Formats: sequence, C-alpha cells, structure tokens
Amino acid sequence: MYNSGLIGNCQISALIGHDGSIDWLCLPRPDSEPVFGKLLDPAGGNFSIQFSNGEAQTNEQRYVENTNILITEMEDAHGARFRITDFCPRFEQYSRMFRPLMTVRIVEPIKGTPMIRVNCKPVNGWSKESPSHAFGSNHLRFDMRQDSLRVTTNMPLTYLSEQTPFVLKEKTYFAVTWGSPIHDDLPEMCERFLLQTRDYWRTWVKHCSVPTLFQSAVIRSALALKLHVFEDTGAILAALTTSLPEEPGNTRNWDYRFCWLRDSYFVLSAFHNLGHFEEMEGFLRFLLNIAIRNEEADSRLAPVYTLNQGLPLPELIHENWKGYKDSGPVRSNNQAAEHVQNDVYGEMVLTLAPIFFDDRFKHLRTREHQELMVYLGRQCARTISEPDAGLWEVRDGWQEHTFSNLMCWAGLDRIERIQKLGYCKEFPLDATAERIRAEQAVRRAIKDGYLRNGPTDDTLDSALALLPILRFPDEAVNVKTIEQIRKVLAADGEDGAFLYRYLRKDDFGTPHSAFVICSFWVAQGLAATGQREQACEMLTKIAEAANPLGLYAEHFLKKEKQQLGNFPQAYSHVGLINSVFAASPPWHEIL
Repeated sequence: MYNSGLIGNCQISALIGHDGSIDWLCLPRPDSEPVFGKLLDPAGGNFSIQFSNGEAQTNEQRYVENTNILITEMEDAHGARFRITDFCPRFEQYSRMFRPLMTVRIVEPIKGTPMIRVNCKPVNGWSKESPSHAFGSNHLRFDMRQDSLRVTTNMPLTYLSEQTPFVLKEKTYFAVTWGSPIHDDLPEMCERFLLQTRDYWRTWVKHCSVPTLFQSAVIRSALALKLHVFEDTGAILAALTTSLPEEPGNTRNWDYRFCWLRDSYFVLSAFHNLGHFEEMEGFLRFLLNIAIRNEEADSRLAPVYTLNQGLPLPELIHENWKGYKDSGPVRSNNQAAEHVQNDVYGEMVLTLAPIFFDDRFKHLRTREHQELMVYLGRQCARTISEPDAGLWEVRDGWQEHTFSNLMCWAGLDRIERIQKLGYCKEFPLDATAERIRAEQAVRRAIKDGYLRNGPTDDTLDSALALLPILRFPDEAVNVKTIEQIRKVLAADGEDGAFLYRYLRKDDFGTPHSAFVICSFWVAQGLAATGQREQACEMLTKIAEAANPLGLYAEHFLKKEKQQLGNFPQAYSHVGLINSVFAASPPWHEIL
C-alpha cells in the first residue's frame, strides 16, 4: 500500500509519508516541477521530522475527522512521543477563498522528552539539484526557477540548516511557502489557520449529500476528490502524481497531473451526487474557453489539457530520476494529448446536461452553453464508428471502439431530449436519426448476447459495464455484458470483485493489475440492474484496495495487497462515491 496521506487546498497538494516526511510537493502548481520528490527518488528531496536516531517504534497516521488535515504521531523505544499536524490553509476570507501556496506543519511533544531532527532538503525541479539557501530573520530561503521556497519557523535556523538534533519541549511551527514571505506572528497565524481550515472542511462535509451505506468511505473520497479540483482555472486533475508504476519493472508510468475531459465528467457526476455544484460551474468555464477556440478552427478537442488550457507536450523522460522503488521511467507531460479519443464529446454533453434538466441551473442556460452543446453534439455525430485510441489510450493500432460509440449515443440521446425541452434548436442535424445511427453502431458489436470491444474485436472491455448506468436501451444486453465482464476479466481468480480493464495486448503487453474504477463501475452497474445485494457485497470486497487512510490508487493487486499506479486516483474515488449512491437504499427506508 502507499502509506501516505494527501493534503491540499485546491491550489497546491502534497503527499505526507507514514513517517511524517513530505515526499511529494510540486510548486507553484500541482503540474509544476517538484520541490520535494522523494516519492520518485531517494535523492529527490523531502521535508522530514523524525527522532534524532531516525527510529520510531510506532507510527500512526489519521485525518482530523471530516477534514483534509493530517495527523502523524511517532513514538520511540523509550516512550517519547510527538505529533505532526499537516495541512494547506483553505477558508473563506474577505468574501473569497483563501488558498495560499502554503503548507503548514505543527510539531508538538505528546509524551516524554522527544529528541528530534528536522531535515528540509528541497530540489530544483527535474534537475534534482540542491538549491543553495540563505538565512532570513526567521526563515530559510531556497532560490529556484526565478522564485523562492521559504521555510519560516520558530525553531533555531542553525538547527534547521545543519539538521542538528534538539529536544522538542514546546510546539514548533513551520510554514512552507512559494514566493511570499510571512510577516505575521507565526504561532498565532498557524493556530488560526488550523482552526479556520478545520471549520471550513467540516462545513463543506456537512453540506454534502451522503448515501445511507459506507458513509465514512464516501466522505473521505469526497474530501480527496475535492483536492483534485484546481480552483484557479476550474480544471480537474486525474491525479496529483506522476510516474507511479502501474506494473513494477514495466514502463507503464504516466504523468496524470492534468485535466482529462473524460475524467472530469465522472468527477462532476460524483459531485452532483454529493450535492456540490461549484466544481461544475468552474469546469464549464474551463471547457467553454477550450471549445470556443476549437469550434472556431473546426478542430477536435484534445483528450487532455494542462491546468492553463495548454497541451501537456512533449512527453519527457527524466533519466536522472530513479523512479518509485527503482521502477522507472519518470515522465512529465503526456503524449495522449495527441490522440483522437472520440468518447470525449459524449462525456462533455453529459457534463452539460444537468444545466437543461435541473431548474437550479436556469442561469446557465445561456446562448454560449447552448452553442457549446451544439458543437459537442455535431462532434458526436461526426465521430460515430470512427477509429480512435479509445478511452484506454492505445498508442498504436487505433480501431473502432464500442465505448466511443456508446458515448456518442449517450451524447446524442441527451441532445435529443434537451431539444424536446426547447433548447439547442440550432442543432443542424436530425438528433433522433443520429441517435439511432449511434445505437446501431453500438449494436454491431453484440455477439452471443453481450457487447464486445468493437465490431471487429471480440475481446471484452470493463468500461462497457457503464451500459446500464448510461441507460442503454437493452436490459438483456446490459445484464449479460456485466456478467461476462465479471467472469472473463476477473483478476487474481476472484469472482469479479477486482477486474482487468481488458486482457488484449496493447503497446506494452498484456495488463497484469486490476483497475480499481472498473470494480466500482461493475458494482454500480449491478445496482442499476436491480442487483443491489450483489453490489453491496462487491463494495465490501473492493474496500481492501484502500490504504489505511481510505485512499485509493489507480491499480490494485489483491494477492499482494499492493496499490499501483498514480495515487490518489480521482477515478477510483469517483467510482466509490457513485457506486455507493447507486447501491444504497434511500433515506426514507432507513429513518
């Protein structure tokens, strides 16, 4: 398992190891170069706080309930104990959200007389060079990339710069900032930020809708998912890390610190279930800017964008980085931006659809959003049966994919229904005829009563478990397709609790690890076809894939109980939220 916790504030994020070390932090954005990158290389930089002899008898890590504030406690062989509280400030101030480029660490003695050592060793991004430091009155400054990382503290700077052990007698404070100095009283500021951040997260959770089952898991997933929203532009990140291996020793290592349009749809569907909609409005602004440029050029949408609406190209390999547990390569950027992935248009229609069906969003039924819908609908019709890389981003050997056709059908189905409500009247095609054409394209891949990967590819694909979730109008095919997915794509000899995406060979061989969201899709599909009991049984089994803090990676090996792929993975937490909502009985049956 990845023994790490996630903190953040929707502007920056960090991973804190079980030993209290900040092992991953990119600044000034989550897709920037790392300043702490030990996660991917022992020499990649970190910020550690540990006993002076480097040994802890016990380590415990937990979140402050219903927040993204992380507590790490360590005790040595003599019973001395101390606590680290880590968080990124986030709260409303002056009628706007305060989310600075700041990580706060509060260290306090709990028991005995702990002797600790603090080691703050940043690196200058992918060069992995150690920047020189300069002393301020109460901070160390590390100059890098035309800016600076500052560590402001009330501990002796000599001890900090030379990693000198000292006795922890009272609370010690650290504020790690990018660019901006701190002029406030540090202890007072940190304590105030802690309380305000705690209250913000608890209020946010209080305003979440929750299902009747697996509530703690849903709340933790919701909190983790919120940190994947880059609030400044509205972009939604697929993950907050890069290059954590899907398969150790293979080369399936990818940079996921970008906004995949497809992933954003699924994320927003989860927020819709949770009753939070500000994320949708932020993403719509992001999408509208991209789509207007593409529509004017009559060009396709790329599958993935950077947080500032660019393309994450070129994909680079950093040979000087060893990789997670020596499993390279370490990559930045992602060549998938060059792909044709035709499912994205249907998913973007589904993203906008609530505007026209839910009267809470009447103010969003603007001319611009209707024009955007028309553009997306035209692209759905244009790409029916067209070969593409598919949602799993095959880099070689594109073909017609059933999933892409299914999403074209879903998009055109919603366009047709929205037109009946009086909107999108400027759609230049017959929406009903195009929807029927897309449905026929999907049906061409039915063989033996269930759907295959494509009309000329008889393999199975776990993504087709979405059939009943999208309400494809063939219950028999929907049910049998899920049955076959559980039977044929079961990983590690399981009864369909953990699933491969597919078992066909791709550019890098045959997949060997289960893909976590596929399990949740099947559980949601079971619930959608009236099999709630089986869905709940499956959800109980999938919980094994979470780390002790309730965080999920992209992949999982059940036998080894090993998380793989980027972590935490937005997809996995989306899957948990949506499947639990689908499987839970309504509140009126509980209260």
